[in-house]
Amino acid sequence: MDSRLIIGVVLLPLVLMAEEEPPANQMKISTKAFSPTRPIPERFTADGMDVNPPLAIGGVPRQAKSLVLIVDDPDAPMGTWNHWLVWNIKPGTTSIEEDSVPRGAVVGANDAGSAKYVGPSPPRGTHRYFFRLYALDILLDLPGGSDRRSLDDAMNGHVIARAELLGRYARE
Repeated sequence: MDSRLIIGVVLLPLVLMAEEEPPANQMKISTKAFSPTRPIPERFTADGMDVNPPLAIGGVPRQAKSLVLIVDDPDAPMGTWNHWLVWNIKPGTTSIEEDSVPRGAVVGANDAGSAKYVGPSPPRGTHRYFFRLYALDILLDLPGGSDRRSLDDAMNGHVIARAELLGRYARE
């Protein structure tokens, strides 16, 4: 038997298996409410209803045990300002509806000191708001109301995928 045929027969199943596996970091977070070129609507800011925008999630790795969502503003005058911290989101979650927290998820303390979403409220100029989604290989043993530093420490070494959505907002 031709050695090329033997190699082909052995390698073909490996190639087919590799094609079935999604790329390592195909996780996505998106919204129809805004885009990097279309500002965050006032409804989702402190100037409006101050509710979280609807978010869509996809491509979560099969080995994920939980998801974490962090919304922050790196352009704040005193340094990065945390607007929303949510963890232990079930990995099968495909959306977060407007003005809601996924069932069973835990909410941490934002930089205003409350355990809820606080929308954009830039003092001046256009600010960037990052909606960062992380897939973890564990459930976090972290109580509700914990701060960003505690969340970062708990996540350390457990992130298996990440995705990011950028929004912008400026007061007129």
